[in-house]
Amino acid sequence: MFVENMLNTTRDRLVTVSYDAPLIEAAGLLGSSKNDLVVVCGSGGQLSGVITKTDVVRQISRCQGASCTVAVATVMTDDVIFCRPSNPVSDVWAIMRERRLKNIPVTDAASQPLGILNARDALQVLLTEAENEEALLRDYVMCVGYR
Repeated sequence: MFVENMLNTTRDRLVTVSYDAPLIEAAGLLGSSKNDLVVVCGSGGQLSGVITKTDVVRQISRCQGASCTVAVATVMTDDVIFCRPSNPVSDVWAIMRERRLKNIPVTDAASQPLGILNARDALQVLLTEAENEEALLRDYVMCVGYR
């Protein structure tokens, strides 16, 4: 299965914030959503980085006075690992497992965010594929459908 088959699910998780928005706005989005990743978009709407709850906590722990109102651009992770709709879910899962990522942004060819793929959703798809393959193999071995 490809990521494009999961776009409805990934779109539901997509939460974005502009590059120059205050960190407090990203913190509010993280607190109110069931997702723990906010995609930071530049002026053209392209993916510029991501903000996680860990990023917010790390910044607030060093916060003094006006530094709590810094732009998300100063705190975000800008070296973002992302996937495309044409990527197989198994390949994306391998990257997520290797890098220990719970979420990964899905972007189009122009780096416009389309959604966020969650590890749990990827695993569910892979489990379903394995179960279907097992059923097909069982039917083959038992000659079901070959009478």
